[in-house]
Amino acid sequence: MASIFSKIVSGEIPCHKVAETDDYLAFLDVFPVVAGHTLVIPKKEVDYIFDLDDDLYLGLMKFAKTIAPAIEKVVPCKRIGVSVIGLEVPHAHVHLIPISSMADMDFGTKIKMGSAELAVLAEAIRAELGS
Repeated sequence: MASIFSKIVSGEIPCHKVAETDDYLAFLDVFPVVAGHTLVIPKKEVDYIFDLDDDLYLGLMKFAKTIAPAIEKVVPCKRIGVSVIGLEVPHAHVHLIPISSMADMDFGTKIKMGSAELAVLAEAIRAELGS
């Protein structure tokens, strides 16, 4: 059965896309811990990040590295935190989270953002990537 992320990749489920290549996709988390919380995934469905082959793993991290500065320019923060948990969705993914304190990485606390807010934020991040 395809993961929710595979359904996003295939277009079955919409997302607030930040960036995309042939192999990777970055989109805003719809249940963010803070505004700007972005998920970066390989398009190939692999459950566990350390089961990715070396090229796909390194490419995922390189792709995430290109997204982080754009998020940082759009969302006021001290830096972009990186987390790989791998339990909630059986599809390898990296969380990029704008942080100003350790508390900003608390996955037990989610904020509510409407679709319109997420769309504006995704567009602002995409604009930074294009500049």
